[in-house]
Amino acid sequence: MSCSCKNNFVISADISDSHITAAIVDLNKKVIIDHTHTRLEVNFEGTSVEILETWAEALKQAVRKFDFPVYLIALAISGPFDYEHGISLIKGLHKYEAIYGLNIKRYLSEELNVKPENILLRNDAEAFLHGEVVAGAGAGYRKVIGITLGNSLGSAKSSLGVTKELNLGISKFNNSIVDDYLSIRFFIKRYFELTGKSVPNVKALAEIAENGGKEALLIFKVFTYNLCFFLKDFINAEKADVVVIGGNITQVSRLFFKPLIDEMAGYFEDVEIKIAQLDKDSALIGAAAAFDVRKDQSTVSVLI
Repeated sequence: MSCSCKNNFVISADISDSHITAAIVDLNKKVIIDHTHTRLEVNFEGTSVEILETWAEALKQAVRKFDFPVYLIALAISGPFDYEHGISLIKGLHKYEAIYGLNIKRYLSEELNVKPENILLRNDAEAFLHGEVVAGAGAGYRKVIGITLGNSLGSAKSSLGVTKELNLGISKFNNSIVDDYLSIRFFIKRYFELTGKSVPNVKALAEIAENGGKEALLIFKVFTYNLCFFLKDFINAEKADVVVIGGNITQVSRLFFKPLIDEMAGYFEDVEIKIAQLDKDSALIGAAAAFDVRKDQSTVSVLI
């Protein structure tokens, strides 16, 4: 059914390589509604039906938990993507290959009974930073830059509230690209090169480092140096007032954040560096906030 009533709630989702996290965002207050978080595993190597049905189910579950009509949908997802039209351009990345060329807006519109124009997609790094700008560590600053440290490096800038993704992960760095030095695979690959041993993730490597593992400690030291070198150029290029750092690697920031601050102090006296305040809610709030520019919200259908 449809109605002409409006409210300020958005069902927002952050889609990663292996999971989708959805929740209801109060667009006025820029907060997540309690108890609406929903997290589902996604088979990124599955069929298009498997992938899209899981995405739709996460959105539906969040709405059921809210038990109130929601008229807008926002998605944060990494590219390549035609965000305006909602068409996946992901190909050759060993993830979500099955949805290449598909119109995600059209699918979700039909599944959730929402008009396509009331479904917005946003790059996940851009959504992350915008969430922190409107409700987190970047609030109150004029020029903000942000990075997410995870399976790859996400990057974005925000000036006077306008936030844009930059895709600096593919930029040249040392003898390769930024992603090869400032991502989870850097830690795993380097530890194997030094020890011949495998670790499943950065958290496991952090535990080894904290138990006196010399090779692991060295890797965190090199990572900190690389991050400092990258941020120095990034700050200079954008004339930033503050840097906001998020992503899964910040879960072990105790091993690199203070040394990073100390090193960066030698280059900048008045630039602040902060860990994201909203944690995994940054992208959810930032994606939903894309509707702030929508002044002509039309009549839309009620989610079921």
